[in-house]
Amino acid sequence: MNCKFFAVAVFAFSVCASGGAFAADITGAGATFPYPIYAKWAQTYKEKTGIGLNYQSIGSGGGIKQIRAKTVDFGATDAPLKFEELKKDGMIQFPTVMGGVVPVVNLEGIKPGQVKLTGKALADIYLGNIRKWNDAQLAALNPGVKLPAQDITVVHRSDGSGTTFIFTNYLSKISSDWKAKVGNSTSVSWPAPTSTGGKGNEGVASFVQRIKGSIGYVEYAYAKQNRLTHVLLQNRGGRFVEPSAKSFQAAAAGADWKKAPGFYEILTDEPGNESWPITGATFILMYKVQADPERARAILQFFDWAYREGDQMALSLDYIPMPDSVVKLIHDEWRSQLKDASGKPLWK
Repeated sequence: MNCKFFAVAVFAFSVCASGGAFAADITGAGATFPYPIYAKWAQTYKEKTGIGLNYQSIGSGGGIKQIRAKTVDFGATDAPLKFEELKKDGMIQFPTVMGGVVPVVNLEGIKPGQVKLTGKALADIYLGNIRKWNDAQLAALNPGVKLPAQDITVVHRSDGSGTTFIFTNYLSKISSDWKAKVGNSTSVSWPAPTSTGGKGNEGVASFVQRIKGSIGYVEYAYAKQNRLTHVLLQNRGGRFVEPSAKSFQAAAAGADWKKAPGFYEILTDEPGNESWPITGATFILMYKVQADPERARAILQFFDWAYREGDQMALSLDYIPMPDSVVKLIHDEWRSQLKDASGKPLWK
């Protein structure tokens, strides 16, 4: 699916399972980061079971707002809620897949992977300290690469975004200036003087395609689908690495989900020579007490199927499936936390 023309992406497949207990779509909204894999899973699941899903790709901030307003059956976010927030809201969260946030550029004559950036250089570009592509700092990183004497246009997310959360979390770890002046959040005040905002990963990808001399950040599936030019990024081990399923998996290898309350785990700037430095997971939010248990079970059955049958589809889009040991923890969380109004568990 080509995402570049959509500011808000939505997929919808009607629920029409024979003997189904409900006649409306399962509804969810939130992160654009996992949209490509959720769409692929939903299409395949509909073909196999007749059960459909309606998901609005509106950004993590929108997903959190909608689940809190109870206008959808589940919310989706790349910025995990802390355990205290989950407890206050009466919700649980669980991860579905992991992936990478990738800086992408629009530079004439430059091929994917030809430009190298350090975290510091990336932060300085987004801070507005580096304003031209032939800046001495960038030239020193890229000997032999003909960088143009062209102004840099910074492209960022205009909406509340988990992708922005992951990106700014990384920059805050790498750059003390970024941490002090901008910080880490789903929505920040962008300091670069020449910048523009796009809604969703789709919007950022579209702007980078159209604006010469631009740089943006998107989930890797959007970079591939839209044939954007990605950069090499220096990781914590000092190596310049390609974004790929292998480098995302290397970054995710050290995650300790068992010790993370509410599955709160951040995967940026992880150790390892092969690790991609801007890696993150994406999460589903559901209320612990479900007024419509059949609908809630339908959601759980969909994600259970995705964990069991969806790994190859995820890998084909360069997402990293959750390990079996983590899926077991997720199932345990469903059994212990999700209940109907009478207190009966929804998952056995």
